[in-house]
Amino acid sequence: MSGPTIYERIGEDALRRTVDAFYGSVLRDPVLQPLFGAGAAHHVDHLTAFLAEVFGGPARYTDELGGFGTILTAHRGLAITDEQRARFIELFDRAVTEHGPDDPGLRTSLHDYIVFGTEVAQVNSHAKGDDDLHPCQEVPHWP
Repeated sequence: MSGPTIYERIGEDALRRTVDAFYGSVLRDPVLQPLFGAGAAHHVDHLTAFLAEVFGGPARYTDELGGFGTILTAHRGLAITDEQRARFIELFDRAVTEHGPDDPGLRTSLHDYIVFGTEVAQVNSHAKGDDDLHPCQEVPHWP
């Protein structure tokens, strides 16, 4: 029998607080703000739902918010740079440290997923056609 999921270990409230803090920092960051513009009222909710699903929580992102196709559409054409990807990871890690779990193993799992997730987003942001997309084309399930 496997243990609790990352989602069960972190909890919805801590995940949402982390995403909320992260998103606020993104909108103030000169490197990332151009990707996010003025922001979107739904972004914290949608990113929380996406990450909850990734980490073993409810499949709300897939069932109610458009699934992977929605996130793919959002990233296509953004041409995310290496600097922007690194900054995204840095700000997410900071939000986890300040608002997330006080558990080094959980922090590592969150970091490792964000590294992977930003790779997917960056590759897809440069894709000229479907053949150029990252091989991960569904909401992943992170151990």
